[in-house]
Amino acid sequence: MGQKIKSGQYFAALRANWDNPTAALVLEDGSVFTGFGFGAITSNVGEVCFNTSMTGYQEILTDPSYAGQIINFTFPHIGNVGVNDQDFETTTPRALGLIVRQPITSPANWRATDHFDNWLQDQNLPGISGVDTRALTRRIRDLGAPRGALCHAADGNINIDSLKAQAQAWGGLKNMDLATEVTSDSAYAWNQGSWQLDKSAHRETPAKHKVVAMDFGCKHNILRCLEDNGCAVYVVPAETTAEEILALQPDGVFLSNGPGDPAATATYAGPQIAKLIEKNMPVFGICIGHQLMALALGAKTHKMDRGHRGANHPVKDLATGKIEITSQNHGFAVDPDSLPAELAVSHISLFDQSVEGLRHTSKPAFCVQYHPESSPGPHDSRYLFKRFTNLMKKQEFKDAAP
Repeated sequence: MGQKIKSGQYFAALRANWDNPTAALVLEDGSVFTGFGFGAITSNVGEVCFNTSMTGYQEILTDPSYAGQIINFTFPHIGNVGVNDQDFETTTPRALGLIVRQPITSPANWRATDHFDNWLQDQNLPGISGVDTRALTRRIRDLGAPRGALCHAADGNINIDSLKAQAQAWGGLKNMDLATEVTSDSAYAWNQGSWQLDKSAHRETPAKHKVVAMDFGCKHNILRCLEDNGCAVYVVPAETTAEEILALQPDGVFLSNGPGDPAATATYAGPQIAKLIEKNMPVFGICIGHQLMALALGAKTHKMDRGHRGANHPVKDLATGKIEITSQNHGFAVDPDSLPAELAVSHISLFDQSVEGLRHTSKPAFCVQYHPESSPGPHDSRYLFKRFTNLMKKQEFKDAAP
């Protein structure tokens, strides 16, 4: 575990060490970025990616989909609103660290309950400030997401050669199943709606639909959105079988977001998802859930050079022509040339034309690559939760027909 420093010492250390680096990021090719360390005094190795969101660093860092990754924030003001008790997307953060341009400051927001630096120390997450994050972003954009080692050493004793060796030795996210590391240990019922300022909204009427959520690294705000749309949600671990899910007699199944290589996770989850779809169970997938649905039905996925991470990604709905500004976080994508006949592309990225949504042509199943629950990000795509509930309602009518 990393050592903890008091937040009062943070600014004194900042002034004393401005010209003496206390942190370094070393990439696999030997590139070195030095700066001032904050958060936990420790080091981590992972894939270095960038996120372009201007808000929501707390939600981003607690998104389980960032397991195995060190996040480079392109927006300079990270930490300025502290942290609070509501904006967590999971109880245990899975990101490995963060890179920022400006030093974090004391919180200036009425919702803050703690200093960002304190929270990072509590979570054993290291950070580095003073880095040219734009230059690092261009490097990732042009050459792909590299493996990197991030070290925060308060005494400035940093072994660059050792960090380079660690970065080069790390295996990378390809072929790595991380869902089993971030999924819930056991099944549980979710009963919390979206936050209204400082209070959670609770459903005041009986639930209209029972939904089983397969947890591959699920964000809490997705579950809140399902609750908001009249769903009683029961969360099950990633390796739950189709038979176990069907025994719960749900009206629909949700496939959550999550980290790692979807092809690795699909070795056990794919056959179960295929069985659920074959049984005419309404299924809705997000992020890795989208990729797993495609893999379950015979498609293929591939690792992207830089991925999509941010809250400003334009996506086109091919059925309506509508353009949605979406929140995204993924480093793998579905190969459009591998799609089986029963899967049709419903949404595409206007950045690179990659597949952003799929629908089954004869079964009540659909999925999207992006995050309609946002958190952070725009709410353009939240209609998809209503589409899911309408699909369950329509299937109920079919099942009740003589």
